[in-house]
Amino acid sequence: MTDAQFRKIAGLVHQDSGIILSEAKRSLLMARLNRRLRVLGLPDYGAYCARLDGSDGPDERRHLLSAITTNVTAFFREAHHFRSLAQDVLPPMVAQARAGRRLRLWSAASSSGEEPYSIAITLLEAFPDAARHDVLLLSTDIDPEMVDRSRQGRFSADAVSPVPPAQLKRWFQPQGDGFEAKPDLRGLMRFAELNLHDAWPFQGRFDVIFCRNTAIYFDGTARQRLWQRFGEVMVEGGTLCIGHSERLDGPAAALFEPTGTTQYRRNARPAPARPS
Repeated sequence: MTDAQFRKIAGLVHQDSGIILSEAKRSLLMARLNRRLRVLGLPDYGAYCARLDGSDGPDERRHLLSAITTNVTAFFREAHHFRSLAQDVLPPMVAQARAGRRLRLWSAASSSGEEPYSIAITLLEAFPDAARHDVLLLSTDIDPEMVDRSRQGRFSADAVSPVPPAQLKRWFQPQGDGFEAKPDLRGLMRFAELNLHDAWPFQGRFDVIFCRNTAIYFDGTARQRLWQRFGEVMVEGGTLCIGHSERLDGPAAALFEPTGTTQYRRNARPAPARPS
């Protein structure tokens, strides 16, 4: 891969996703793209750059993002977030939902689904009758292949190993040599492909947002803008969980107060100014 080819591809990735590919990531980029070149039957990176410039370019850029996106996840990863969700965050929200208020949760970079299904398990154990109320868990990811995997709700035996046996028996059923989420678990969930840097196709506000170990790949401007946008779509008192290597910074920091390790509460919205 020549310097010019690397700059071109890295520039497109940054433009489309906010992800920074430094020179140190060139070998990683090459390794990730080699499989894509074989699928397309292309001889080299020059031919791949030509494809990005051609009529198939817009669609190929989606495959490019899928190729370079890191999908590291696990059930109940960073367990302190799920303990807080069960013990502190959900109880008052459940009471409000039973009184008729809507409840919305969002796993904003859901990868292959372990995170949103962990949220769904935590939600249903705190709110067993959630299906009878206005409750929804949105699961989105930039990678369409990961969205499809999440939607299927199928996991290998290794993937579900962090799930306690009682929860595994309650919420999953054997499927081949792995497990499949039961319908009552998937029934509360909606799955969609979403680039966090594009327009967001929803208008309602969220009570809980998980976006963990994603913003670390963005430049400072993109990261701070993401925090700001989360603040804009959250209810007062809503909870934002981010990754263990991330910190909420920039102007959006004034919108939140810390409530735990990489966990924040949306502050009260200022009252509109009265006309003089």
